[in-house]
Amino acid sequence: MTSVHTAAHHAPGENDAATAAPQAPRVRLLGIRHHGPGSARAVSAALRADPPDIVLIEGPADAHGVLALAADPDMHPPVAMLGYSLDHPERAVFHPFASFSPEWVALTWALDADVPVRFIDLPVHHVLAPQDADEQLSLVASVAPSGAHAPIDPLGELAAAAGYDDAERWWEDVVEHRTDTSPKIQHTSVPQVEPGGDVDGPFPAIAQAMTSLRQFHDPSGEAIDLSERRREAHMRTCIRRAIADGFLHVVVVCGAWHVPALANATSPSQAKHDAPLLRKLPKVKAAVTWVPWTHRRLASATGYGAGVTSPGWYHHLYTHGGPDVIARWFGLVARVLRAADHPASAADVVDATRLASTLAALRGRPLAGLTEVDDSARAVLGMGGDAPMRIISNQMVIGTQIGSVPATTPMVPLARSLAAEQKRCRLKPEASARNLELDLRRPLDLRRSELLHRTTLLGVPWGAETEGRRSAGTFRETWQVRWEPEFEVRVIEASALGTTLESAAAAAVSQRAQRAASLGELTVLLERTLLAGLHLVVPDVLAMVAERSAVSAEVDRLMEALPALARTIRYGDVRHTDVSLLHDVVQGIVARVAAGLAAACVGLDDDSSAAMAGLVREMQAALALLGDTAQLEQMQCALAEVSERDRVHGLLQGLSTRLLADAGAMTADDTERRVSRSLSPGTTPAEAAAFVEGFLGQSGAVLVHDPLLLGVVDRWMATLPTDSFTAILPLLRRTFGAFDAAERRSIGQRVRTGQAPDSHRGQIELDPARVAAGLQTVARLLGLNS
Repeated sequence: MTSVHTAAHHAPGENDAATAAPQAPRVRLLGIRHHGPGSARAVSAALRADPPDIVLIEGPADAHGVLALAADPDMHPPVAMLGYSLDHPERAVFHPFASFSPEWVALTWALDADVPVRFIDLPVHHVLAPQDADEQLSLVASVAPSGAHAPIDPLGELAAAAGYDDAERWWEDVVEHRTDTSPKIQHTSVPQVEPGGDVDGPFPAIAQAMTSLRQFHDPSGEAIDLSERRREAHMRTCIRRAIADGFLHVVVVCGAWHVPALANATSPSQAKHDAPLLRKLPKVKAAVTWVPWTHRRLASATGYGAGVTSPGWYHHLYTHGGPDVIARWFGLVARVLRAADHPASAADVVDATRLASTLAALRGRPLAGLTEVDDSARAVLGMGGDAPMRIISNQMVIGTQIGSVPATTPMVPLARSLAAEQKRCRLKPEASARNLELDLRRPLDLRRSELLHRTTLLGVPWGAETEGRRSAGTFRETWQVRWEPEFEVRVIEASALGTTLESAAAAAVSQRAQRAASLGELTVLLERTLLAGLHLVVPDVLAMVAERSAVSAEVDRLMEALPALARTIRYGDVRHTDVSLLHDVVQGIVARVAAGLAAACVGLDDDSSAAMAGLVREMQAALALLGDTAQLEQMQCALAEVSERDRVHGLLQGLSTRLLADAGAMTADDTERRVSRSLSPGTTPAEAAAFVEGFLGQSGAVLVHDPLLLGVVDRWMATLPTDSFTAILPLLRRTFGAFDAAERRSIGQRVRTGQAPDSHRGQIELDPARVAAGLQTVARLLGLNS
């Protein structure tokens, strides 16, 4: 692996004092735009044209120990340099790099060329040290590679002077999109930035423009905020140190705004001015490492201040820069659209390329930019629609690229803890999905289950349960596990919650509990906390559950909370969980639900009744799971009141009747009389149909095994007027369509053979003419007519 040099570099013969005259050090300042493909190409060209003795790059100076990893074959951008406090890992700062970042290009060039390379920005151990609130905020914001958080917008100022109303567009025209064949821009008053010429390409012109700006806005240099002045003082100090170490040809790659401030770095008077700025800076123990990054996280829309709105587009410009860059882009766009089942032909690619070039010429741009490319894609490939443009934006403009770092990269404490747990559980992260069957009676599988639940609580969905716990039994879990590269970033982000997996997951639970919007959400969180084995935080969450359930007056919220608590009590013995405190909470919830259920069911519309019916079913199942006779009797009394109460939706009355009948709380005769009354002529067809839907639910077994009830339903349906039957037919079709095929077949046979008591068969005389017409229609549908 290429090493990072720190020793002095001596040219051949320089020790021969008799023959070699002292050489004056030469410092070249390459002012760049962070994450700019044009700047990256210019930096690469400048370094190749006149190789320096050492390369100094704007970046945390204490990152020296991990710079050499950039040359590792397993390091692939986008990646980020992460600095964090060892004592407080939640204090962290990221420095992302993409393949088109000029700093990354300079770093990898130096490592490949075996040229010493150093980072020269303010060290992370100063940046993360406690400061005054305003100063700390300014310092952390300015240390990220953001093109300088200056009191003015330098690009905006230059763009306005050039007659542009968009700073991004101006920078793209004069730097990012410039090629040797690009036409001159005639309507700008700012010096043209040419790609050719001397070995430093566009950098002298950039330096001249930035110098003018800084002199105009801040002649004394005192208007820049303190954090900026400290950063620039540290960079100047590092330049002087490199010269003192014997390096005669120094190249500095930094944000363009800093170039004027670094131009006089070698001046003795400047050294005296810098010393007080850097004296007695607060310091903490800090570490720096590499982590994978993504183009999506690099986009400014994600909240990273130094991001770019179109990293996928910039990656394409840097990778495929040349006269055919636009044609290549549209070719890739067409491939993406075709993969998403949108038509995109070769002719469309040609037309879109021509249109983009035409738009660029009409708008006076040297090369079609993203605006022209998007306009052309929408007109030609997207047919003016939004759906194709969303695909292009997500897949191409922003991009889905994910970086990777070598296995030898230092890890943050949480990542080390996770790796240790993975090794302990013999559960290696793999990119391919596989199913994992866990028997919780075995200690290894129990540890694996807790590991997967803890990572899920941290927002790292390494595993997903493929079976519900109720269907899987009390001691089995089935997971589908698959490790995605971006999970590395999520682990880093979660490192602020704790240094170990257990402490970080517990902190995540505490945060989510405080933000829980409902009692049901809180009880589900409590269940997940117990499944993850986070026993230390359980009392706090349980106290919140008890407090909210005691003051909640909403019956539906209380019913939402019960199933998770019931599962926790029922299956807690497998995980050796103390659930004794939950019994009192459950008893209080059941009592309040039983007292207020009937009143809560009055006056509900169709949608609200359907939602309440789902809650009633889940609560009944939860109580059956617990098997507490007293609680079941309380619920049965509440259901009996719902079944008989006026102004309760037929769906809820039918469901209550069925649950009472299944539990044996209502005799067969009482059930038949209750159903008969609800299906009597005094009940409107819609109300009766709703009762049937609630009573039958998703099972027709009761009609198969109880001929009396089958007769009641059959007689009601047979005597419905034609208009009423047509109106309720969709609801009946939905009800009977939910039955198993065997149940539907058995019910049909019983009705056809007259096994339903009091069947209507024989009571209705069929019209032979209508029957013949119906049979003829069926024959035609079956193709039996000649």
